[in-house]
Amino acid sequence: MRARIYQPAKTAMQSGTAKTTDWTLEFSPASAREIDPLMGWVSSSDTQAQVHLRFDSREAAEAYAVVHSIEYDAIEPQKRKPLIRQRGYGENFATDRRGVWTH
Repeated sequence: MRARIYQPAKTAMQSGTAKTTDWTLEFSPASAREIDPLMGWVSSSDTQAQVHLRFDSREAAEAYAVVHSIEYDAIEPQKRKPLIRQRGYGENFATDRRGVWTH
């Protein structure tokens, strides 16, 4: 049973960075998924693939894996470059705006 420990990236559906500070321990699938011939649903007999454990730090996730004898790969996150504008979105509607606001 092998697992990977990573820090999830932000989703494309959100502009904030919620749920990206925690670390996740996720098990690798042990068997391939198969298509149900009657309904066409994708299923698997591997229940460990459904388990996603969250931890506050990478060290806590690694300690959990060591205590429970789980082989793991720790993946370092790629840091985002911060997008900092001086006044941000509110500048579009400011009364002291210097130029005309156009698209």
